[in-house]
Amino acid sequence: MTNLRLEELSAANVVAANGMTLKRGQEAFLAANAKLEEFVNTQSAWQRVIFDGDEPVAYVMANFDAEVDRDEYRSSILRMYVAGEAQRRGVGTFTVDQVAQEAKRLGFDSVYAVWEEDDLGPGNFFQAVGFEIIGENEYGESIGRKSL
Repeated sequence: MTNLRLEELSAANVVAANGMTLKRGQEAFLAANAKLEEFVNTQSAWQRVIFDGDEPVAYVMANFDAEVDRDEYRSSILRMYVAGEAQRRGVGTFTVDQVAQEAKRLGFDSVYAVWEEDDLGPGNFFQAVGFEIIGENEYGESIGRKSL
């Protein structure tokens, strides 16, 4: 994974991004837009497709808005997925690092993620890349915080 790069989500790459396949069972952990829109404006979200060379290998939607009422959505990873065949190759770590760099550039001192606990869910990954569980939301999901 030496040729990883970010591209802003666009008409030119949205089909490729939507064509990525997760590992079986992981799609159940993608947050529904309706749930996210309760807390943030997903229309202004920071959306990127991660490529390895010409191949799309991940997608991330983050939010950077100091005016959001809830801490866990001011500087946060709202949605992130890595194609099944690209998992365990550093793509997720690269993606979180890029979000953290953008958050820091914008003046935030931490990044948050919210996830449902389950063996197939992203909790172990987020904790492995430096997120500390700081609580639980009203849906029973873990709230993780990564200091920058």
